[in-house]
Amino acid sequence: MSWQRFCATAEDTIAAGEAFAEVLSSSDIVLLSGTLGAGKTTFVKGVAKGLGVSERMTSPTFTMVREHRCSNALGIETLHHCDVYRVESLDEVLDLALGELVEDCAVALVEWGELAASVFGRDVITIDFSVEVDDARILTVDGDLAHARAAQLDRWAS
Repeated sequence: MSWQRFCATAEDTIAAGEAFAEVLSSSDIVLLSGTLGAGKTTFVKGVAKGLGVSERMTSPTFTMVREHRCSNALGIETLHHCDVYRVESLDEVLDLALGELVEDCAVALVEWGELAASVFGRDVITIDFSVEVDDARILTVDGDLAHARAAQLDRWAS
């Protein structure tokens, strides 16, 4: 089973991200996949808003990981926004030590997550972004960790 949410506009994608923040728990890793321009960074901006990040969100394409302090009632203190588009090997992904970064009250959202999926194993949430007619997006959520959050994702998808 997977969950889908239709986003007609960039604002809808931000709203989907903001609502998705309620699904997250400390130590979660979320792998975001989709073509260039599919809305991954826009979605992360919404998640950041939902987690109470006050600073401006930009893509970490060249820095690979940006750390943002959060203020929310979920107990999540840090959002690690990652982009592995430019990695040349899985060793580079391992060097980021994302699993260790999320151990203490943090979550990681990884753009181009399909490139790093084998590093993280099965205990992740995956979100695939597909571009539809008129630049609308369909977000499809799956993964073992997602199935453990089925009730929350049912609400998110409705």
